[in-house]
Amino acid sequence: MIAKLKQFMQADSPEDKTRQLNLAAATLLLEVVYADETLDDTEAALLPSMLASTLNISAEQTKDLIEEATLIRGNATSLFEFTAEVNQAFSLAEKQQLLLAMWQLAYADGELSQYEDQIIRRCADLLHLKHSELIQMRNIAIPQS
Repeated sequence: MIAKLKQFMQADSPEDKTRQLNLAAATLLLEVVYADETLDDTEAALLPSMLASTLNISAEQTKDLIEEATLIRGNATSLFEFTAEVNQAFSLAEKQQLLLAMWQLAYADGELSQYEDQIIRRCADLLHLKHSELIQMRNIAIPQS
């Protein structure tokens, strides 16, 4: 697993860089999903579609990405290694889309835990997003009754 993390950190070809970036984004989404230490069925069902729409990848690619990101997530020491990758490559709109996906995953089970909220806020800060952008994406993601 340590080898996977080292491989994540060292990408050479454009395909490797794209894979590395997708892996970073998937790992951030997994951090939100596992923040409350439970993987709700609704979250598990929503995660692949969130990855597919956020990263413009196929359903088959999402499955492989989730498996690989789960391994890397378990050995990661901080969110910075993943947010640094996203900061280098994502536009502001793409970062906002990723943040929106985080909020949608957090609200998928019908309740926002304090840990999910903390992870998302920390990610938004590390992604250099304004507080107003954080709130705007949260308001979009809140389910309407």
